[in-house]
Amino acid sequence: SSTLKLVHKHGPCSPLFNGELANYTQFLLEDSARAKWIRSQFSGTNTANDLKGSAVSVKAQYGPGGGSYLVTVGLGTPKKDLTLLFDTGSALTWTQCEPCVVSCYNQTEAIFDPSQSSSYANISCSSPSCSQLPSGTGRQPRCIDSTCVYEVQYGDRESFTVGFFATETLTLSPTDVISSFQFGCGQNNGGRFKGFAGLLGLARDRISLVEQSATKYGRSFSYCLPPSISSTGYLTFGKGSVTSASVSFTPISTVSRSPIFYGIDIIGISVGGKPLSIPSTVFSNAGTIIDSGTTITQLPPTAYSALRSAFRQAMTKYKMSTPASPLDTCYDLSGSTMVTVPVITFSFKGPIDINLDPSGVLFPVDPSKVCLAFASSSDDTNLSIYGNIQQRSFEVVYDVAGGRIGFGAKGCS
Repeated sequence: SSTLKLVHKHGPCSPLFNGELANYTQFLLEDSARAKWIRSQFSGTNTANDLKGSAVSVKAQYGPGGGSYLVTVGLGTPKKDLTLLFDTGSALTWTQCEPCVVSCYNQTEAIFDPSQSSSYANISCSSPSCSQLPSGTGRQPRCIDSTCVYEVQYGDRESFTVGFFATETLTLSPTDVISSFQFGCGQNNGGRFKGFAGLLGLARDRISLVEQSATKYGRSFSYCLPPSISSTGYLTFGKGSVTSASVSFTPISTVSRSPIFYGIDIIGISVGGKPLSIPSTVFSNAGTIIDSGTTITQLPPTAYSALRSAFRQAMTKYKMSTPASPLDTCYDLSGSTMVTVPVITFSFKGPIDINLDPSGVLFPVDPSKVCLAFASSSDDTNLSIYGNIQQRSFEVVYDVAGGRIGFGAKGCS
C-alpha cells in the first residue's frame, strides 16, 4: 500500500497555508453550491452549455468544496510535487499546465511544465481512452490537432478546467510509481480554484485513479479526515491499508443517473441513544451518496427536522444564537468551558451503527458560535449527501472491488 499525508485546505499544516484565517461563511456558501451541483446531476437539470474559448470570462462564485482536503503527489520525470484537492465525487485527475494557452488561476507551487518532463505524452483523438472521457467528465471530448481535449465544469457552472488529455508518470511515494497515468493537463482553468494545483479524482469511473491503479492496489483505498483543521490525516491506497482495530462495513449502492458517486444506504438516525421516528422511505426515496468534497451532511426535510428537534431538546441548557445559513441550529458558547453534546448515531445498511465523533456534530462558525453540522434539502425526494464533517476522525475504507465502504472509529490516531 501507499500512503499520502492529508491536510485541510485552509489549515496551518497545508503546504499552501498563507496565514489567512479560514472563512467559515465562505465554506458554507461554497458547500451549498456543491450540494446544488451534485443534485443537478441526479435530477437532470444541469443545462450547462459546451465551454467555448471564452469560458475564462465565466463569473466565479464556487470551487468544488469549501472545507476540502489536500494531498501532495509527484508528477513527471523528474517529478514535480503538486498539491491536489482529493475528491471522491470527481473522476478526472488534472493539474494546471504551462503554457496556460488560455488562462491559469493563481496557485502556490510552480505550474507543471510538460516540456520539462521526459515521460509526458498527449493522448490522440483516435485513442479508445479519449472516447471513454464522457462517463467521467459528463462531456464529449474535443479534438485539436489530433490531440484529445477534455472539459470539466464544476458547481453552478462556475469553476472549470479545459486542456489536453495526456499520460504521465504519477509518483505517490518513492516506491509507488504509476506510469502512463491518464490525466488532464489544464490549459484553461478558472472559477473559485485558488492555491492548489488541481484535483485528484477518486470517483467510480474508468479514468479515476482508483481504476487506473486497480492492478496495483486492487481498487481499495482509505482515508482519515483529521478532527480539526490544524491536524493531519492520510489517504492510503491498497488493501493492506486498514489501521483501525474494528471497521464496520456497509454495501456500496449505485445511485441512478450519476454512477460515478459512491452510494450508501442510511436506515436510521439516533440522538442520545434514542432512534428518531423517521419513515424508512424518506432515505430510500432518492438514496444517499458519501462525498469527500461536501462539508455539511444534507438530509431530507423530514429526517432533518426530527434530528433538529431531538438535538435542540438535548441542548436546552445552552444559549441559542442566530442561524448561519444553511445552518439553523446554532449556539453561543462564549460562557461555557465544558459542553456536553448528545451522541448522534447513523445506522447504515448492514446493519451497522456509527457514532459520530464530537467534531462531526458541531460546526464552528466563529470562536464562540457553533451550529449543528447538518442541513435540510428542499424536498424529501432529494438525494442525501453524507458530508466530510461527519466522516472526521474515522478511517473510511473504500473496498470498491468488494462493493463495500467501512467506518473505523479513531482512525487518524
